[in-house]
Amino acid sequence: MKTLMIATGVALAAQMSVVVAEEAKEAAAAEVKAADQQVTIAGDDTMKFDTAEFTVKEGETVALTFKNVGKLPKIAMGHNIVILQPGTEPMSFAAASMVNKDTTGLPKDEALLAKVVASTKMLGPGEEASVTFTAPAPGEYPYICSFPGHAALMKGVMKVEAK
Repeated sequence: MKTLMIATGVALAAQMSVVVAEEAKEAAAAEVKAADQQVTIAGDDTMKFDTAEFTVKEGETVALTFKNVGKLPKIAMGHNIVILQPGTEPMSFAAASMVNKDTTGLPKDEALLAKVVASTKMLGPGEEASVTFTAPAPGEYPYICSFPGHAALMKGVMKVEAK
């Protein structure tokens, strides 16, 4: 009887976690749809983004979806997208990010983290992630993939125009 109750409890907990995960996905999808501007960028095994530049307006809500459309495993060819403050040196940022290449792809240094406007986690093949943020002050904001060695080729610019 005790085993049956434990098994039932485990099954119920698993079912609840699926429901919570689905609700989280639905909430994220609703947030993306509610954004003023939706941007989708993909990266692949050639270490290139399919979009070198995009433009948004200051104060807009931006929903950025990043897709890793590559086939190689995450450990060898993980991708993310990190939008940086103007004046941030992308290669130095990427070098400092190597400590978390398997998860966030972000550095541990708080001063460098403060230079991040928006970012996704590190993605494996076929994965995608969305991030919603408010477009900052007008300017040119570099974006990169912070996986080791990728920032030299996987880069672009988010241009923010005045309202």
